[in-house]
Amino acid sequence: MVIGMRNRIIEWISTLVTGALAGLGDWAIFASRTFYWLATRRMYARTFLPVCYTIGYQSAMVVVLTGFFIGMVLAVQSVAQFQKLGFETWTGTVTNVSVIRELGPVLAATMLAGRIGSSMAAELATMRVSEQIDALSCLGANPIHYLVVPRFLACVLLIPLLTACADMAGIIGSALLCINVYGIEPHHYWQHSRDMVRMFDVLSGMIKPTCFGAVIALISCHRGFRSRAGAEGVGRAATEAFVFSFVAILVLDFFLALFLNALYDRLPILHF
Repeated sequence: MVIGMRNRIIEWISTLVTGALAGLGDWAIFASRTFYWLATRRMYARTFLPVCYTIGYQSAMVVVLTGFFIGMVLAVQSVAQFQKLGFETWTGTVTNVSVIRELGPVLAATMLAGRIGSSMAAELATMRVSEQIDALSCLGANPIHYLVVPRFLACVLLIPLLTACADMAGIIGSALLCINVYGIEPHHYWQHSRDMVRMFDVLSGMIKPTCFGAVIALISCHRGFRSRAGAEGVGRAATEAFVFSFVAILVLDFFLALFLNALYDRLPILHF
């Protein structure tokens, strides 16, 4: 009985690992085809601009609200700790660096993965189920070039801009709360923030959402293209797009943080 249980566990683990590797390989092939069509064929504005409107303009308000309250929450927690030490004027340094380098890019990407990624996956999954993607192939249009490339490029270009809006909203929310509610002296608040927030922090805060945008687009479009039949398949594709994107954001953020910190230590020219 013990041997049988052990064999079943080993079989389950091997099946899980095999399925994960097969899915990762299929996603890598899908991503390589996307890069190929992005580099080899011109994209038309009539397919690109509507996607930009959906991803950029319609997501701006929710991202700004997210960033604003992130800054306020950080300020509430930081002021309570710094007041015990008499360093409340340094609150802006902690909140602004945290928002610009980590929380702004990660939480904005997570919010956009839920809003944009799920929407793209559901839309493409519906097209797959209703055989519209097959119809594009029959008409001579490549589905990846027509459907995936505009979404990929829009995410790569617009998610960093949306993250910048979230960072600015977070800085404003933190400053309003610290100065108007907690009575921190504005001059020292902004002086410490200016002295401690470096240009490298801003650059790293823009590199991360660019990578996040590419991953969100590729994962969401891949889930939509590989959707199963029926309404259940569409719902599962949307759910998997958000879950996989969220996990990928966290994993990618970890490795990007390691890489950028090592790059900062090895290149003194970045110390500005």
